[in-house]
Amino acid sequence: MSGFKKFLLQGDLIKLAVAFIMGAAFASVVTATVTVIMDLIGKLGGTPDFSGWTPGGVHLGDWFTAVIAFVIMAAVVYFMIVKPYTHAKERFFPEPDPGETEIDILKQIRDSIAVR
Repeated sequence: MSGFKKFLLQGDLIKLAVAFIMGAAFASVVTATVTVIMDLIGKLGGTPDFSGWTPGGVHLGDWFTAVIAFVIMAAVVYFMIVKPYTHAKERFFPEPDPGETEIDILKQIRDSIAVR
């Protein structure tokens, strides 16, 4: 039982659970955004949904709707999660200056030996 208790209370498992809950909550926001944008696109084309579109008897409407929904979802995730996260990470946790690396030191040693 102690191993199971340790597994349940590990920080990684808790972080994963929190991330899952946050992802599920954010999924409803993304779905609602996609619905709004799809409705706006549909209003421009005269129909709110492309599922019934069958040019030449080929059911392209479902595929077209899925592609548009995917692009919108990717844009929402990128502009609402990735961009703000990257900006905040760069602002609040800048990359430290690595200073001299081992390669730089070895090059200096090589150059000083070459001078002698």
